Amino acid sequence: MDVLDLSRWQFGVTTVYHFLFVPLTIGLSIIVAGLQTAWHRTGRPEYLKLTRFWGRLFLINFAMGVVTGIVQEFQFGMNWSAYSRFVGDVFGAPLAMEGLLAFFLESTFLGLWIFGWDRLPRRVHLATIWLAAIGTNISAYFILAANSWMQHPVGYRIAGGRAELTDIWAVLTNSTTLVTFPHVIFGAFLTAAAFVLGVSAWFLLHKRDQPLFRTSARMALVVALVSAVGVAFSGHWQAQIMTEQQPMKMAAAEALWEDETSAGFSLFAIGDVENGRNHVNLQIPYGLSLLATNSLDGKVEGINDIQARYQALYGPGDYRPVVGLAYWSFRLMIGFGALSALLAAAGLWLTRRGRLPSGRWAYRLAIAGIGLPFLANTLGWIFTEMGRQPWTVFGIMRTAAAVSPTADVTSVAITLAGFTLVYAVLAAIEVRLLIKFIRIGPDEQAEQETSVPALSY
Repeated sequence: MDVLDLSRWQFGVTTVYHFLFVPLTIGLSIIVAGLQTAWHRTGRPEYLKLTRFWGRLFLINFAMGVVTGIVQEFQFGMNWSAYSRFVGDVFGAPLAMEGLLAFFLESTFLGLWIFGWDRLPRRVHLATIWLAAIGTNISAYFILAANSWMQHPVGYRIAGGRAELTDIWAVLTNSTTLVTFPHVIFGAFLTAAAFVLGVSAWFLLHKRDQPLFRTSARMALVVALVSAVGVAFSGHWQAQIMTEQQPMKMAAAEALWEDETSAGFSLFAIGDVENGRNHVNLQIPYGLSLLATNSLDGKVEGINDIQARYQALYGPGDYRPVVGLAYWSFRLMIGFGALSALLAAAGLWLTRRGRLPSGRWAYRLAIAGIGLPFLANTLGWIFTEMGRQPWTVFGIMRTAAAVSPTADVTSVAITLAGFTLVYAVLAAIEVRLLIKFIRIGPDEQAEQETSVPALSY
């Protein structure tokens, strides 16, 4: 491997690892705020116990996400300094806004929430968790605005060999951002709901705190199903924007080699990448045209035709991503998301009218289902980033030109191995902490506090 490949691996490892924590943090922040709101309005002790229980797991995940996120940002100076110099004025603006505004908001009010249980008035304390949750979601928006600029650059000009920001509002309201944000947020809610459902299923399976976790399981099932529907619709809009702005990515996702009208959605294909054709392609008729253009007879561009057009536009070169990776990551992303939706729908049916499934298999499926949204999120980001190749900033800067000129194979290989080892240790710590506090169960002190109001407020 050369420096470019190792640098891409290093950034990929740090990004994928960091994003394991992000969606769970985003989703749990709203769930915890919602549970505390329910306790505030009803005074029912079970909502307080659930707020404290899920809040503790949220904090563990939040802390790990902060640590891995800081390491990720170092990558821009370590291995991608050429990229940073070229686009720093534009790319750095939403990231600076995220750090100065959103992260400051979420971290400050999260601290007040942690230490304010016995010190702040009840309404003020409730406001702190909502402000922290809002800050978490605003933080996601700014980061996605920065990433969306790499997918579809707007609000800039090239001067002196660098990209300069000309319109921050154009960057923040990028059409790519406006469709990506709801897709990511719905995916985060689905991730958090699957986590809450799986943990609740573990308690129900072991017959611990059944009334309490019956409530959280039912809540998680509703959130999961609504979120899955949101993921599907926002994904549909995102596919249309992607077809318009990055047609090569969509063509690679479908292994579509030639321009086609009334194109079918590929379910399974075996292709010949070198010669640009498929030997086997099982399709849903009209599916791709409907997904990409909202029309059964819409035209979708193929890889070979786009490659010829890009060579004429950008010069000689191979503008195809790794087609097999784009194709299967796209399919598996959709498949794991669909399985999560199916699990939620089945769970709602099995728990209707206050029932609980009698077979242990249902609880075990719910526990195993925790991993489905994590896999879908990971594959979605792999597709998003690798499907853009060979561009770091689409149409402006190629990935090969973005790597640090002073980086060498040895240093990048050592740091790659070091980061991977450290992340493995952090993953073990995260899992161990989560399992430890899950086994401890809900905080019994919450019930005692509700019986002595003067002690708390």
